[in-house]
Amino acid sequence: MQTKVEICGVNTSQLSVIPSDQMEHLLRRATAGDTNARERLINGNLRLVLSVIQRFNGRGESVDDLFQVGCIGLIKAIDNFNCDLNVKFSTYAVPMIIGEIRRYLRDNSTIRVSRSMRDTAYKALQAKETFIREHQREPTITELAKALDMKEEDVVFALDAIVEPISLFEPVFSDGGDAICVMDQVGDHKNTDEHWLEQIALREAIRSLSKREQRIVQMRFFEGRTQMEVADEIHISQAQVSRLEKGALERIRKQI
Repeated sequence: MQTKVEICGVNTSQLSVIPSDQMEHLLRRATAGDTNARERLINGNLRLVLSVIQRFNGRGESVDDLFQVGCIGLIKAIDNFNCDLNVKFSTYAVPMIIGEIRRYLRDNSTIRVSRSMRDTAYKALQAKETFIREHQREPTITELAKALDMKEEDVVFALDAIVEPISLFEPVFSDGGDAICVMDQVGDHKNTDEHWLEQIALREAIRSLSKREQRIVQMRFFEGRTQMEVADEIHISQAQVSRLEKGALERIRKQI
């Protein structure tokens, strides 16, 4: 994206910029229905679209597609801008362009998320952008939930649902040699040699128990049964289950 010059047939190195003293005049003419002024506004703000799509670099999306979607957001901003509110056009247009791109990414995500969850996430992103403009900082989850009149956990779930997946082979660092990928930084604390040895030792220790003790351990710790349920199953008292269980665990600990 950073090196591509021609996007959708447009030479981005030659994009024109409308002088600030002409913007309001053209916006008022476009609002009044002047199609030539509208066309000039679109062509004169393509650099704004280009700067916005830089934020979405690295997502694997086509630059041409993002640029086209961003242009739709720009056109919507031009058509809906109110010249009487004393707001800079870029202040209004940038969130419109970002919103259009995010909507596109949301609807074309490789992970399917429910419509209600996506709508909640979209509202949260809009509320976040509004808060940043007003307070010049990012809101906390508590502030965001309050602005949306929602539970904090619902906001967190919605925002997490639309996060783009990252490839395990995504490079995160390179010093000129072999790059370090996400996979290299993901630790597996379960499938280690130590864990396997513990599992083998546990299985061997359980095999050394009597059949009744094995059954009690199986029902209590692998099936989640209560002592009362085990007692009813094997027709002994709860006190006996408790005593046998305690003895079995003690022998397992000693053997491991």
